[in-house]
This record gives sequence, structure tokens and C-alpha cells, in this order.
Amino acid sequence: MPADDYYETNDQGHLTIGGVDALDLAREYGTPLVVYDVTQIRQQFRALQQAFTKQHIDYAISYASKAFATIAMYQVVNQEHGHIDVVSGGELFTALKAGFPSSKISFHGNNKTRAELLMAVQNHVGVIILDNFHEIKLLEEVLADTKSHIQVMLRITPGVTAHTHEYDQTGQEDSKFGFDVKSGQAEQAFLQVQASEQMTLIGLHAHIGSQILETTGFKLEVKKLMLLVREWAKKYDYQPQILNLGGGFGIRYTAQDQVLALGTFVEQIVTTLRQLAEEYQLKVPAVWVEPGRSIVGSAGYSLYTIGARKDVPGLMPYVAVDGGMGDNIRPALYQADYEALLARDPAAQPSETVHLAGRYCESGDLLIKKLPLPATKAGDVIAMLATGAYGYSMASNYNRVPRPAVVFAENGHAQEVVTRETNEDLVSHDRFYQE
Repeated sequence: MPADDYYETNDQGHLTIGGVDALDLAREYGTPLVVYDVTQIRQQFRALQQAFTKQHIDYAISYASKAFATIAMYQVVNQEHGHIDVVSGGELFTALKAGFPSSKISFHGNNKTRAELLMAVQNHVGVIILDNFHEIKLLEEVLADTKSHIQVMLRITPGVTAHTHEYDQTGQEDSKFGFDVKSGQAEQAFLQVQASEQMTLIGLHAHIGSQILETTGFKLEVKKLMLLVREWAKKYDYQPQILNLGGGFGIRYTAQDQVLALGTFVEQIVTTLRQLAEEYQLKVPAVWVEPGRSIVGSAGYSLYTIGARKDVPGLMPYVAVDGGMGDNIRPALYQADYEALLARDPAAQPSETVHLAGRYCESGDLLIKKLPLPATKAGDVIAMLATGAYGYSMASNYNRVPRPAVVFAENGHAQEVVTRETNEDLVSHDRFYQE
């Protein structure tokens, strides 16, 4: 069972989220249901802000939209004085719909289209993070056509491999992202951008991976980038205003995850940066980070209702719920581990171990393998913990199942911020074939 300091209960012993009874949430909004404790989101932002303020360094906290992007989420980020990064025209459109200041938006992506770049330029996004030579050419054409100017960063692949899942590693040389340093691509891109009169290179960006639970990779990332800065300072008299170190700060999914405080990451990053700047006789640039999972992951809960059960003598039982890989693909895609509990009595001692199975027509649709649970029955509500990142944002309509609603809970009040899809929604874009 999860430690009781990772969840809260009310006087009835029920799980609460943002001060709201999880059983009430399930009754009012139905299941599957994604619920966010908004106070937890705010606390994560503020913890990072306090850590940077303590280090007396210029910084920006740019929320990584891909973890979870909705109008309401962007509103909260804006209320907490954050920046955001987007990776598509759809994320950018949503941010603009939310009234998010475009000057605080960074535009990522390894294959931005001309239309997306035009959208970014016309809406005056704060910075475009260039990922490849094709994109440099496309952006130059867009800027020329619109007679515009824009700030850019170069995404660098520094040759740092994070200790994480293979699919979550992005900083190594063999990556689809960014300009490689060792081959000379980064320097070639630097020279192209510096030659442009319509782009201003304000910084360098790197991202080494996700769900990182130690500081070694980040310190090595800073060293690799600062070595590059030293080289370009000597050869071209260039020093960046900003080092954007990406995100990847890990969270607790299970008791096996030994999680560092966000302030520890910040302290180690800034200390390393200052030491190298002094050693190399360089200016200390501003530090930007792009947390996504560490902002929303632990704040998210997935509520499911138990339905069928399968018992086979000598084998572990299967307990099925009304959601699964359609609303959380991570267990099937990454073999991601989670914890879950019984919403009506989260402190109940386990009496059996089961496979928590999803409803989708795939043998691999298992949300949690070998889950200790107390005795359950059909109709019970199960809460999966720490599902706030890359759950709803990667949801699909596989098996033609509507995607769940999303609720924000804060200070004892709940509000639906994404309505549940209906069967009519599923066919709203279908057209009859005319023979």
C-alpha cells in the first residue's frame, strides 16, 4: 500500500483530492475520471521558484505542455507566473485560447511545419527553439515573407544519456532531437543563425531525458554546454543570455522511487554552472527549466470503477476497471509502474494481490501488475496515484471509447475543466461513404 503521507482522507476515511471526497467525485462526474489537486500543482511551481530565488540567479520555469495541456492548466500556469513550452500548433492554439501571454511561450518540436512556424511568428511567441537545419530554412522563409524578427535558441544534443527508460532518453548523440555537438552540427547551426538578420540567438537548449532521479546527468549537461559556450566565446565572441536545461525531474510513482526535492536539482545545477563560469571566465547566464511531470504528475489521480473479476485456480486474479490503456497508455508503452488504492478505505490492509486490468481489447492492457488490494467488489472505486503526466495527454479513442472528463479540485471545491466525450463526439468527424 502507498504510504499514507501520499494521500489524504476525510472523517469518513475516504480518499480526498483537493479536499473533495473521491467517492463524491466519482458519483458526480462518473468514471473513468481524471482529477487534479490544483494546490499540489501550485506548490510544485512555488517550490521551484523559491529554490531559484534562494540561488540569486535569473531564471524561468517553463511548464512542458506535453505532460498535460488544457485551457484550465494554462490558466493555472499563468496565475503562478510561469512560462510554457509548446510542441505543436494545437498546444499553441490552446495556450492562446487560454489568454496565455505569447511572449512567455517557447515553441519546441523536431518537425515543425511551415504553418506552425507562421502561426508562432504571427502570434509573437517569445522564442522558437530550433531543432534542425530544415527548420532553420523554413523559419527564414517565414520571417522573410512576413518581414518579421524573432528570438531563437538552438537545441543541442550534448551527448549525455540519462538513467531512465530508453524512450525517455533525448540528450544522447543518437537522437532524433537537436544539433549534435561532436559532429560539428551545432556549430554549423550557430553560424547559420548568427548570419541571419531576422533571428536573434538568445540561448542554448538541451534536454537529457525524463523521470530522472539523480543530479549527475544535469551536472554533466551543464558542463557539456559550458564547454561549448567557452569554445564559441573564444572563436566568435558569443555568450548566450540563457541556458535552457530542459526538464526531466523525477517523481514518486511507487515506494521504490527515491525522489529528490526540486530544490536539490536547482542547487546542484546552479552551483555547477557558477563554478564553471568562474573557471572558464564566462558570464553566468540565466537558467531556464522545463518541468512537466514534476509539476502535474503527482497532482493527478485516475478514478475507476471495478467491474468484472476473473479467478483461475492457482493464478493471480484479474480485477477489471472501466478504463485502461485508452486513458493511460504508459503501463503498456513504457511498462510504467503505479500504485493504487481503494477510494472508500485507502488505509485498508491488503488481503490479496491482483492484476488491475483495463477494459480494452488487448492482453497487454494491464494498468498495474501484482497490485496488493483489500477485498473489493463490483462498483468499488479504485484510485491510481500520480497519473497527472502523460495520461490524459496521451489518451486515445481506441476501441471507440470516449475519453474521460477532467476535474480540477482545490480547497474543497471541484470543477469540470474538460467534459467527458460522448458517443456522438466519436462520430462527429466521420462522413458517410458515397458509392
